[in-house]
Amino acid sequence: MIEDFRGTVSAVAEAAENQPSQLRAAVSAVFRLADRVPADARVEGLAALTGTLRAHQWSAGVAADIALLCGALVESGVPAGPAGLEVMRQLAEYGKLAGVFLHVWQKTGDDAPPHPSEVGEASEERVTPELEQLAPLATTGWWVSHRYGLAAKTMLCDPGVRAALREDPRTLGELVVIAGQLGPHVEEYGEIAELLRMAEADRMVVLHRQSARVFRVRFDGVSDNFQLHTLLEDALIGDRGLAVPGRRPLPEWVASATDLRDDPRTSIVEGQWDLVGVGGTWVDREAAPGAVPVVDGERAVVLEPISLPHSWRTGRRHPHIDGWLRVEEELSPEEGAQWWKRAHPPGAVVHPMLPAPPPAPEPGPGAPPAPAEPWGVPQAYRHDFVPPPLPDHGGPDRAPGTGSPDTAAPARVARHSRDDERGEAAPADERTVPAPHGSWGEPPTDSGGAPGHGAPGGVPGHRAGAPEPWDAPVPSETWDAPADERTVPAPHGSWGDPRGPGEDFAEEPPESVPPPPPGAGPGDRSARPVPAHAATTPPGAVHMDPLPEGVSDSSGWGPSWKD
Repeated sequence: MIEDFRGTVSAVAEAAENQPSQLRAAVSAVFRLADRVPADARVEGLAALTGTLRAHQWSAGVAADIALLCGALVESGVPAGPAGLEVMRQLAEYGKLAGVFLHVWQKTGDDAPPHPSEVGEASEERVTPELEQLAPLATTGWWVSHRYGLAAKTMLCDPGVRAALREDPRTLGELVVIAGQLGPHVEEYGEIAELLRMAEADRMVVLHRQSARVFRVRFDGVSDNFQLHTLLEDALIGDRGLAVPGRRPLPEWVASATDLRDDPRTSIVEGQWDLVGVGGTWVDREAAPGAVPVVDGERAVVLEPISLPHSWRTGRRHPHIDGWLRVEEELSPEEGAQWWKRAHPPGAVVHPMLPAPPPAPEPGPGAPPAPAEPWGVPQAYRHDFVPPPLPDHGGPDRAPGTGSPDTAAPARVARHSRDDERGEAAPADERTVPAPHGSWGEPPTDSGGAPGHGAPGGVPGHRAGAPEPWDAPVPSETWDAPADERTVPAPHGSWGDPRGPGEDFAEEPPESVPPPPPGAGPGDRSARPVPAHAATTPPGAVHMDPLPEGVSDSSGWGPSWKD
C-alpha cells in the first residue's frame, strides 16, 4: 500500500508537467490512499508534493490543485512544515489579484460577484475596460481563491505556520488585508482572518494590580481574550499557579480553554479581572490577544480589579486547535517598577458599560489630597473599598469628640433639592449633602442656607453625580436614640436597599406611636414622645425634626408634606 501511495504522489508531479488534464485524477488517487498508509508515508508524500509545488511556475489551476492536496494531507495529521509556508506565500500572490478583481467588480455594478468556481469569460469582460491587460490575471486570481482558501485554512491550524508568519510581519499583514477583502464573499476567508489574528501574538507582559507583580507569559492557540483570561487565571492564581490572590478557575473551564474535545459549552466562566492596556486602553474580550496594545516593543496588559461582573460560556472558537499558556518569568521588583511607571493610574479605566470616573479636581493651596477612589464607580463594584470612619459629632448626652467612631451619629442623605427665592430648582451640581445631625443648632450662613451643607461627597460612599429622587420623602428617624440603634436609610434604588422596585418608605401614622411609659428615659426608642400638635399636623410631620431658625420653609426646601 505504501508503494502504491508513493506511485500516486509521483503521478501528480508527472501530470502537472506533461498532462494537466489528468491532474485531477492523480490528485483523487492520493486522497483515496492517504488514510490507509502510516503517518511516516504521508510525511514523505507531503515533502515530495512541496518540492513539486516549488519546482516550477505552474499555471494557477495546477498550483491551486497541488496546494489543496497538500492541505488535505496536513488535515490528516501531518505537520505542515515547508508546505504550509509555500501555500501561504502563493495565497499572498493570488489573493492580491483576487482583491483587484473584486474591487473593480464592485466599482462597475451593484450585484454580488460570482462564486470563484463560476467565474468565466463574461466576468473577465466586465473588468477588462478598467484593468485592460491585467484583467486575465485578476480574473484567474479570483478563480483560484476558493481552493487556496481551503488549503490556507488548514495550514493556519498548524502552530509552526503561525509562528513562521509572526516572524514575517510583511506577509502576515498582506494576508490580513486579503482575508478582510475576500471574507464577505468567500466563506473560508472569514475563518482565515480569525486564524491570522491568532498568529499575531504569542507572548505578553502581564501586570497584576492587586499584588503589584509583573509576569512575562507565552501562549499559542488562543483565539480570543475570553480564552486568554481563563488561561491567565489558571497560570497565576493560587497554589497551583504563582500564588496570585483570587479564586481558582474550575477544571472544566481550563479544559475547555486548552484541549477539551466535543465541548458542550454549557459551563459559565465568571471573570475576575478587567483587562486594560498599560496605556489605559480597554481590552475587549471578544478580540484576539493581538488587540492588546504594544508598549516599548511588547504587548502589555494590566489585570485590574473587576469593575462590572461579567461571565461567558466556555469553549474555544476553534476547538480543533489546542490552546496553552505558561509563565516564562516573573520580573524583578526593579524591572516591574519600570512597567508600573508606564501604567495608567488605578481606577482610571472601568467597564465601558459603566460611567467614566469624573476627573479629579485640582486641589487648591493647602487643600487635602483628593480621594484615590473613583467616586463615579458604584461602591458595589469596588471590592477593595473600605469606607472611612464616620466623624464623631457628639450627641444629646455627650460632647462632640467623645466616644468611638462606631458610636458617632451617622450622616443623613438629602432627599430634596435646594430652591432659590424664585422657586426654581437649583442645578444638580449645587445640590449638596447635609452635614451629620448635630450641626442644626449653628447660626445660619450668609447665603441663607442651612449651616452644615458642605461640599458634595460628605457622606462616605455617596455616588457623586448619580441621580437622586430629590422629591422623595425622608423616612422617620429618632436621633435621640442610642447611637448603636441609629440607622441611615439608603437612597431609593441604591445597592443593598431591602425594598423592592417601586416601593417607598411608609410613613408611620401618628396614632401608631404609643405614649411614653412612666419612667422611660430619653434614649428609649419605645418612649418616643408625641408632640401635642400631632393631631393637627399632616401625616409624617410628627417624624420630622423642626427646621432651624432662619431656614426657609418653602415647599422646595421643606419636607414634601408641606405641599
